[in-house]
Amino acid sequence: MTTQTIDPATFEELKATTGAEFALELVGTFLEEAPGMLNDLRTALGANDADTFRRAAHSLKSNGNTFGALNFAAQARALELGGLSSAKEGGSRALDELDAEFARVAAALAALRYA
Repeated sequence: MTTQTIDPATFEELKATTGAEFALELVGTFLEEAPGMLNDLRTALGANDADTFRRAAHSLKSNGNTFGALNFAAQARALELGGLSSAKEGGSRALDELDAEFARVAAALAALRYA
């Protein structure tokens, strides 16, 4: 992968803005809640629930940007803007790619959290 999983400048700005301890609490919350949001995307896709799909993608995008997970955020943004129709065209490929990127993000954030 040619880009960093977590943009260090964005993460440092978060810590400077919120305080390092609170930023790490936010990381913990994201690591706990994001798998459920990823599951919400799949469930919404299967149920043809455009609103839930868009909201979950939006939340993941926003969280990714907050932590500097810029590739993850861009993938979630594409899902948010493309909506259900775009996701259905690609089958589960885009969701699988987002899951894989989340695994990289989670590992990188966990390393930062426990560093």
